Amino acid sequence: MADLTMWLEATGALAGAGGLGYAKVRAPRVYWSLVGLPVTWGRFTITYRSTMDVCGLTVQPSRLRAFLARNVARREVLPVPPKVRRVRGTSTGLRVTLRLPAGLEPADLMAASERLRHAWGVHSVMVGETKPGYVELRMTGYDVLSRVRMPRGARPDGLAVPVALREDGTAFVRDYRKVPMALTLGANNSGKSVYQRNLIKGLARLPVALVGIDCKRGVEQKAYAPRLSALATTPDDAASLLDVLVAEMESRFDLLSSRGVSDVWELPAGLRPVPVVVLVDEVAELFLISSKKDEERRERVVTALIRLAQMARAVGIYLEVCGQRFGSELGKGATMLRAQLTGRVVHRVNDKQTAEMGLFCCMCGCLTSPVAWDTPSPA
Repeated sequence: MADLTMWLEATGALAGAGGLGYAKVRAPRVYWSLVGLPVTWGRFTITYRSTMDVCGLTVQPSRLRAFLARNVARREVLPVPPKVRRVRGTSTGLRVTLRLPAGLEPADLMAASERLRHAWGVHSVMVGETKPGYVELRMTGYDVLSRVRMPRGARPDGLAVPVALREDGTAFVRDYRKVPMALTLGANNSGKSVYQRNLIKGLARLPVALVGIDCKRGVEQKAYAPRLSALATTPDDAASLLDVLVAEMESRFDLLSSRGVSDVWELPAGLRPVPVVVLVDEVAELFLISSKKDEERRERVVTALIRLAQMARAVGIYLEVCGQRFGSELGKGATMLRAQLTGRVVHRVNDKQTAEMGLFCCMCGCLTSPVAWDTPSPA
């Protein structure tokens, strides 16, 4: 009987170890919740002060605190690390809110993030400022981009669409109310098309009109034609469609003027026109011309795009422009249009200048950290 009990215990231990090993590879969220989170939380709690000290993230205490330590507590005066305000476990990692002491700034923690990652044995540590004096350490216990699984709360809402998963396990949300016009740059096979498909998939669930401009004969957007309100597949069709959009914009401005408001969202729900999202794939095709007779069409297209980018936000018309490269080499009006596209998403590009062109002087909180997507099927 004793031998049988020992055999069962050994078999159970081996099965448990094998199950944990399988979960670590095939179900990393389960493994993290059962093993990784308790171990990391304990390691963080035990080594926090010493880790902050060796990483240079401590400051000398105030004179009052030093006086009390020496004369009241009768102990050595120690450097002060950031004060832990909150520790919260998630299905992908650990979130720690810190109160920074005088003398430290978020950049100090960002510079030490790689050292903190190794000290606490996590996959990555990212630092985000939540409010003045407070930062959040976002630790991930495993590579969340290897198998994309969007957070449960990531659902389209209003005009906000979650389209990608960030490296820290949070969703990147494309919110057209906050950032109405955007430019997406990326080389071939960089994920730019998948990003656009995810946008269409998310927007398709919302009460918005989708307008597609795909001058590659519709190879990217034609699969979604049943959901699109209009689709232009040639530069000539795009010019006609943009003229219609400009006319719609002007009629909406007449409506706002008659009601004495300055924004479409100030109108009563019964009078508010449906929002329109214009998805432009490979914008360079609208700028390039093969002969002099195409110049007039190009001027129409560029003028219409610039007018929409400058004014259409107030009337609920939004631009989502995609391209491999988008700069002054495309000709007159290109840089003027790019300057109106506040949101910037830069995927893998072929040259440094394209990345700088997309992100330089962009103040909207662009998507620059690594991300991954689910690949949606055509609607």
